[in-house]
Amino acid sequence: MALRIKRVYDPPSPSDGLRILVDRLWPRGVKKEDAALDRWDRDIAPSDGLRKEFGHDHSRWEEFKSRYFAELDANPEPVKRIAAETRKGTVTLLFAARDTERNNAVALREYLRTSAR
Repeated sequence: MALRIKRVYDPPSPSDGLRILVDRLWPRGVKKEDAALDRWDRDIAPSDGLRKEFGHDHSRWEEFKSRYFAELDANPEPVKRIAAETRKGTVTLLFAARDTERNNAVALREYLRTSAR
């Protein structure tokens, strides 16, 4: 599975393949024409409530992932779509969070890699 993650603020690269923003909110300070997105998948992002509860608090990471995975289980279509695209080529999941180790794109990549979707 050719699945990468990258901050939306980092410059695009030809090696990114299909670039998908997986945040519910548009990233601050990024013009849509500068983002070089192929798609913005808001429907695969964590719910507003879950996103706010997590608040990038490291002590809540495992709980966040568990609840986010449950949300993804309940909404399989966007997951199936991304999984299918990874079989065709490289997919880069874009996120805006400052924390590059604990964010929804990292969790989503883990979910996609460990789930038989």
